[in-house]
Amino acid sequence: MVLSLTAVLTISAQKNSAYQQYIDKYKDAAVEQMHRHHIPASITLAQALLESGAGTSYLATHANNHFGIKVGMNWNGPYVKRDDDRKDEKFRKYKNVADSYEDHSLFLQQNRYKRLFDLNPLDYKAWARGLKACGYATSPTYASRLINIIETYELSDLDEDRFGLRKKKKYVEPTYTGPLRHSVRTVNGIQCITAREGDTWDALAKELKISKKKLLKFNEVDEDFTPPAGMNIFLAKKAKKADSEYKKYWHKVKDGESMYSISQFYGVRIANLYKMNFKDDTYIPVTGDLLKVR
Repeated sequence: MVLSLTAVLTISAQKNSAYQQYIDKYKDAAVEQMHRHHIPASITLAQALLESGAGTSYLATHANNHFGIKVGMNWNGPYVKRDDDRKDEKFRKYKNVADSYEDHSLFLQQNRYKRLFDLNPLDYKAWARGLKACGYATSPTYASRLINIIETYELSDLDEDRFGLRKKKKYVEPTYTGPLRHSVRTVNGIQCITAREGDTWDALAKELKISKKKLLKFNEVDEDFTPPAGMNIFLAKKAKKADSEYKKYWHKVKDGESMYSISQFYGVRIANLYKMNFKDDTYIPVTGDLLKVR
C-alpha cells in the first residue's frame, strides 16, 4: 500500500516557485509515461509533487522515490527505511528519477487500480478520486489536494497531448526489464498494449503469442508500418464505435493527428470512423475539426 508522506509541502492557492520548477523539469517525463501507459500526465505530476514535496522529501533526495511507493511483496530491489504510519517502514529505492516514474506507472497496473483505466483520460478529477477510492493514500483529502495542484498549475493542458505530437525534446526512459515488456490492458472493451520505441511486429507477435498476420489485420496496417511509441496495438478486431462514455463527445483534432491515429486511440475501425463522420478516405483531418467517435 502507498501512503502519503507527512513531510510534504502543502499546496496553496498561489503558485509556488518550487512546484513550478519541478513541473518544468519533469513534465516531459510525465507526458512520456502518459504515452506509454495511458495515465494522465496531470495525475502523475500532481502525485509526484505531493508525494515528494516537489522533489525535496527525504525519499526523493535519498532514494529517487518521487511517489512514496513502499517495498511491497513484488519488490526485490534496494530500499530505505523511514518512519511513516509505523516505525522504520521500507520504501523503494531507485537508480534514478526516471526509474521512479516508470515504476509508478507499472505500480498502477495492478488489479486494484485496473478500473482507473476505464475512466476518461481527460477527466483528471475522476482519476484523482479513483486513486483515493482504490487505496493509493489514506488521507481523506488526497483527491482534493491532487485536483487543487492540477488546477493551480494548469497541468490538465498536458493531458491534451495524448499522441505525443508536440515537438518537444524526447524524455529518455530506461527499458523495463521485468518479466513482460508490455502490459495487456483494455481499451473500448478490446485487449491491447502500448507500443514502445523500437517495437517491431515480429517481436510483438512472438512476445504476445499471436501471429503477425493477425496483429497487422487487427490494427489495419501492413508490415512496413512501424508502430510509434505510445500507440495502442490491439490484440483483437477493433469495434465499430467508441465506448459509450463518448456518446455525446466530439473529438477535436490536434496538430499532426490522422484518422488512423484517432481510430487507434479510441479502438474504432477506421472505415467506421470515416462513415460516422460522413467522410471518405480522401478526407484529411485539419487541426480543430470535430469528429464523432461514437
